[in-house]
Amino acid sequence: MCGFLAGGWRDCTFEPFREGVEISHLFRGEASAALLRYAPGAGVPAHRHAGLETILVLEGSQSDERGTYAAGTLVFNPAGSVHRVWSDKGCVVLIQWAKPVEFV
Repeated sequence: MCGFLAGGWRDCTFEPFREGVEISHLFRGEASAALLRYAPGAGVPAHRHAGLETILVLEGSQSDERGTYAAGTLVFNPAGSVHRVWSDKGCVVLIQWAKPVEFV
């Protein structure tokens, strides 16, 4: 892998995921990992986590109903939790999830 904290994620290939959000799959399997790149104002609608989700904000800031998370913040969303996610100014996050989410 490349040095994500030093901006190495910029060399990854991204594809559309949701309007204003792009994804770069890093690992697909029983658990998965990816980079998500949010354009300013973009978001992901409410969803429920079937397993643990871990997010590391690499650049910019990401928000949910609990707060705003700046670069360097590690966020844990346990199984059963529900939230929506957005980024007012844009961001890039490293995300790992144990099971796919269910949009609600």
